[in-house]
Amino acid sequence: MASTSTPLTLPVLPLDDEVVLPGMVVPLDLNDADVRAAVEAAQAAARSQPGKPRVLLVPRIDGTYASTGVLGTVEQVGRLADGDPGALIRGRGRVRIGAGTTGPGAALWVEGTRLDESGPEPLPGQVTELVKEYKALATAWLRKRGAWQVVDRVQAIDDVSALADNSGYSPFLSTEQKVELLETADPVARLKLATRHLRDHLAEQDVAETIAKDVQEGVDKQQREFLLRRQLEAVRKELRELNGEQEGEESDDYRARVEAADLPEKVREAALKEVDKLERSSDQSPEGSWIRTWLDTVLELPWNERTEDAYDIQGAKGVLDAEHAGLEDVKERITEYLAVRKRRADRGLGVVGGRRGGAVLALVGPPGVGKTSLGESVAHAMGRKFVRVALGGVRDEAEIRGHRRTYVGALPGRIVRAIKEAGSMNPVVLLDEIDKVGSDFRGDPAAALLEVLDPAQNHTFRDHYLEVELDLSDVVFLATANVLEAIPEALLDRMELVRLDGYTEDEKIVIARDHLLPRQLERAGLEKDEVTLDESALRKLAGEYTREAGVRNLERSIARLLRKVAAQHELGERKLPFTIADGDLRGLIGRPHHVPESAQDPAERRTAVPGVATGLAVTGAGGDVLFVEASLADAETGAAGLTLTGQLGDVMKESAQIALSFLRSHGAELELPVADLKDRGVHIHFPAGAVPKDGPSAGITMTTALASLLSGRLVRTDVAMTGEVSLTGRVLPIGGVKQKLLAAHRAGITTVIIPKRNEPDLDDVPAEVLDKLDVHAVTDVRQVLELALSPATSGVAPEVPVAA
Repeated sequence: MASTSTPLTLPVLPLDDEVVLPGMVVPLDLNDADVRAAVEAAQAAARSQPGKPRVLLVPRIDGTYASTGVLGTVEQVGRLADGDPGALIRGRGRVRIGAGTTGPGAALWVEGTRLDESGPEPLPGQVTELVKEYKALATAWLRKRGAWQVVDRVQAIDDVSALADNSGYSPFLSTEQKVELLETADPVARLKLATRHLRDHLAEQDVAETIAKDVQEGVDKQQREFLLRRQLEAVRKELRELNGEQEGEESDDYRARVEAADLPEKVREAALKEVDKLERSSDQSPEGSWIRTWLDTVLELPWNERTEDAYDIQGAKGVLDAEHAGLEDVKERITEYLAVRKRRADRGLGVVGGRRGGAVLALVGPPGVGKTSLGESVAHAMGRKFVRVALGGVRDEAEIRGHRRTYVGALPGRIVRAIKEAGSMNPVVLLDEIDKVGSDFRGDPAAALLEVLDPAQNHTFRDHYLEVELDLSDVVFLATANVLEAIPEALLDRMELVRLDGYTEDEKIVIARDHLLPRQLERAGLEKDEVTLDESALRKLAGEYTREAGVRNLERSIARLLRKVAAQHELGERKLPFTIADGDLRGLIGRPHHVPESAQDPAERRTAVPGVATGLAVTGAGGDVLFVEASLADAETGAAGLTLTGQLGDVMKESAQIALSFLRSHGAELELPVADLKDRGVHIHFPAGAVPKDGPSAGITMTTALASLLSGRLVRTDVAMTGEVSLTGRVLPIGGVKQKLLAAHRAGITTVIIPKRNEPDLDDVPAEVLDKLDVHAVTDVRQVLELALSPATSGVAPEVPVAA
């Protein structure tokens, strides 16, 4: 073991993530503040004592100093190779670091003890063998690196400690391994450690060289195989020519197929060019498989196949009426389209300016109104093939326009695949859920649809995979969507908009009787005469069990009824045939879920207290009724101002501010106690707080709720309203009148207030709904309050609800 000697007092020169062992000579940059401080402190101390300036070189790993350092002497101070000031320092021996002390300069001074590192004299046999092994390993490593001049220097070192410390120059040692060598005081143990590190590194190098050799041999083998195959191909070609055989049976097969196919001229030219490339490419070339796949796709497309349209206009209208009740707008549009197509064909105007007479319609409406099934009916009425393309969740532009052929697994887009699936160039293509198309880093599919759905461009549509023009001008595109606002404006501009605003109760009964009930009887395994639903039962199902714009939940309720009857029959609890009346519904499928407000007990109605009004709104699921609640905070709480809850958008919040401002400025005129609005906080709440709400059409509803709160007069239960309010009390027009009136009808409302300027929109509302509604078109909020508020109760002070 090494022994210790006299203590030393030295300035610390920290080495960040670096280790210097005794015997090493290292240049250090004096631009480093710590290095400069230590060297200057050592020079200052050296002036009062003989010898060169001395510093203590200590490794600093992640801010932590090692326990052992190296005594270093400053051999020279000057300029480094790059011109920066530097110092040349030689490591002299190990020093065990003790406590800190004081000294000249800005450096850190510590006390340390010099370690005696002398090895055993003479060397035992095992140590001699260890020295020989280390020198042999070091010589092998240096020769691999071409450092021949260093080999003799290593061989000349006989001291065990110096030989072990010489490994500090090894670049493959990590900082942790060098620190371990520094802190190992015993020279024999240190040499064993250095020998083990060197042996492990040489083993790793041998493995890496073996892997590189194997890889090189594999590459050479592939190159040799490629060369031999090319030579074999040349030999076969010569043999075919000697025997008079034809070359390339597969490529000739493709050439014959292209020449025999009924292709447009430009497509034929592009296909023959690809056949030429196929003939020139080798069997092993990946380009050959790409060309074959492309040719198969082109040859499978129905370039000149078209179905003959059924120009029986009356018959087509009969098909549409038989398969769908209501939806008069879209039926009229299809009938008009067929009539125009017939007249163009009669006059020889099938193709004008390279374009045929296709159509692009956007069917927008709530779920369950029959948008998707309408596409099949349109194809049936026209005698065309039908293809459905689901666009919900599509985020990749290549899904529409196809992939480039350079990509592995490239395919044409969905539009080309739809034409291929239909087998004709004039199918009815239903682009389902076009408002659910998304966009991300892969592109915007909606932007790729702009060319597809533009009648002025789609006769020269180019798919990225095909790279030839495809005529889509004869295709009838039907796009379906639930939310109009979700369709990009540029895309919507290219389509003719047809709104499907939902069914009336009478239309639902006809649909249920003629379409839903027969289909569900078949699915339940029941015959037509075994179970019958009265019209009263269907009406109650549509009005009180499934209040919706479409008929999807109505069909589910009918299916549930029939399953219940079938199960009871199998259990022996009920005999067939059986007629379901409205009185049987509660026993079969439970209580109604949507009881009209007017049918409830007067004390349980939402409008049974002042400050609650009924509005009308449009959602993604169609029209709906919307209640507005208002209350005043207690004056003692001091919570003045306006509070809005119910997850409202900015426009709706502004409408509430306008309603409050109008009542504050016109309260005296309306005989309302507006003083309460100045001193007490106003709270307006829209129930169903988890549903986001926005838009200006609840303006008059909020004004009515606040006026009811202040006056103490109840809002009539049978009244619902919609309209934007201005600061002067004007009632401004809004959208979705048809959907809102259908919702009011479904909810049992009998009186509806709408803006005067929306009166022309009543032409779109079915006559049977208008007959059951008392619609008032107003221009001023004062008219709204006269119609909506119940007469004041004389002699009784109104009770104003106070917020909790």
